[in-house]
This record gives sequence, C-alpha cells and structure tokens, in this order.
Amino acid sequence: MTAHRPHDAPVIGLDLGGTKIAAALVAPDGTVLARHSLPTPATEGAEAVLDALAVAARAVRSSDATAVGVAAAGVIDPVTGTVTSATDTLRGWAGTALATGLAARTGLPVACDNDVRAAATELAGPAGQRASVLLYAAVGTGVGGAVAVDGRVLHGAAGVAGHLGHLPSPEAEGLPCTCGASGHLEAIAAGPGITAHYTRMSGAPADRLETVAARAAQAEPHATAAVVLGARAAGRALGGLANALGADRVVLAGGVPRIGALYLDALHAAFAAELMPPLRSLRPVSPRGGPDTAVLGAAALTSTLPLHHPDRTTGARR
Repeated sequence: MTAHRPHDAPVIGLDLGGTKIAAALVAPDGTVLARHSLPTPATEGAEAVLDALAVAARAVRSSDATAVGVAAAGVIDPVTGTVTSATDTLRGWAGTALATGLAARTGLPVACDNDVRAAATELAGPAGQRASVLLYAAVGTGVGGAVAVDGRVLHGAAGVAGHLGHLPSPEAEGLPCTCGASGHLEAIAAGPGITAHYTRMSGAPADRLETVAARAAQAEPHATAAVVLGARAAGRALGGLANALGADRVVLAGGVPRIGALYLDALHAAFAAELMPPLRSLRPVSPRGGPDTAVLGAAALTSTLPLHHPDRTTGARR
C-alpha cells in the first residue's frame, strides 16, 4: 500500500450511491474524458456491488489509467480500505473490503472514502487556496458531511469524521435513527425523516419527500410543518458546528435543499440564529462543482489517500 501515484496520467473516479454508480475517466487537469453510469445492485449483496463497480470502471478505462478512486456510501476507513459501518441501503455492505476487492477485479490500485467526504475533497482544494475551515453537508436520503481544514479533509477514528446526521437533535428526540440509536439529526432532517414526520402528524401516507414538498407548496399545514421542522433542525446543527469549528465556508448539497424556498428559508434562518457575532455574515452556499463533483472528488482521492494494490500472487479479476 502506498499513498502516491503518477500525476501525469488519467485516473478513474467512481461514485457509488444507493441507486446508481457513476464512473468517469479523469485527466490530470481534471477534465472528464469519459462517463458511464449503471444501476447499483443494492439488494444483491456486497460481491454484486463490487462486480458492478468493476464493470463501470471498465466502461471508462483507458490503457494508461493508473488508479481508481471510489466515493462510496457508508462509513469508509480509507487506511484499511474497508466499509466499517453502513445502513441497509446497500445490503451486506458493512464489513466489505472495498479497496482490495475492487483492486482484485480491476488490476489497478484503489483509494476509497465516504462519498460526501470525497465531494468535499474536490471542493476543499489545495491548502491555502480556499476556505481554511470548510463545513460540507449533504442532506438527502441521509445526512452526510465532511470537514476540511486548510484543504485537508478530516477522517477521524475509523473514518467516522463528518457524519453530521448522527449529531443529537432536540427535534428528533425519541425517533429511531438508521444507525440504531435514537434522537439523531438524520431521523428528522433527511428526506425519509421529513416524510415520516409528515405521516405521523397528518395520518396521510406519502411515498417520498417530493410528495410532501408538493403538498407544502399548496399550503397543506402538516406538510409545511414537516418541511420547516426538518430544515430548522439542519440549520441549527450546522450553525452550531460553524461556531465550534470557526468555519469560513459552509456548503449545503444533496437533494433535500432542492425542494424549494420553504426549506431553504427555514434552514438559513435557523443557521443564522445560531451564529456567534464574528460569524454572522456566514451563509450556506451550493456546491460549485456541478454534476461531476462526486466523480472528480473520487478521482482526487488517488492523490491524497493510501492506494491499495491488487494481490499480485492471485492475479486480478477482470
């Protein structure tokens, strides 16, 4: 295992989510040379997911590609290359030897990290060129996050740093979290959490967050209350973290913030209300990287994290 690779050749970036795998061949200057995507076999087990990742990598691979970077759902330890914890979104994903499993399938060295931290790696940039303390939050089916200091993303023990969804949240008191505990931010602020809270209050079923958002747009009181409560919980948590870390940039990503002004206005108000006086001009902003942020962040991992090489004695699976 080594932390270095040649910097004058393209690498493959893979973004593994619960529904889709995105792949890109990325040139040294960050240009995307090829793209491919395919569905994630989320219910078929870890081996099927590793096989699908290898298929995606082959679809964009060039003869001079030198490494693979993987941005993956779950708690990822980049030093060991393993998935230390995961929800049931990907069945059997916890405990998977992600880096060595994919290296064996591709014949290339692999670096891996959590998907949100990988996106923040792309946003953080070289030391001294961007925010000295970047707080990155992704609110979607879960609540993920990352913290970067002087361009370096923090990983923490077992790779758990930045998992903002598991902060205690007064708004979520008593609610079960996907991690097995209760009262965590994700249970009230993530898309499924907002949807579930709407159903608890109204007694009316809702299949997804967009349904709740549409009802809120029609001024349905319970839908409005669920969206606003989830937004306020997220805003309060982010404001408190900004104080604790002295953040000078806060990025808000994910699908939930895109549901509209009702959500964003409530989040921004709650965030601002928490800030200490020196930070009162700080506001969350959208990511700048566009749709390629995740795969570019994944590719960048090959320059900053340990590379796990194929076992040369057993040969690579292709």
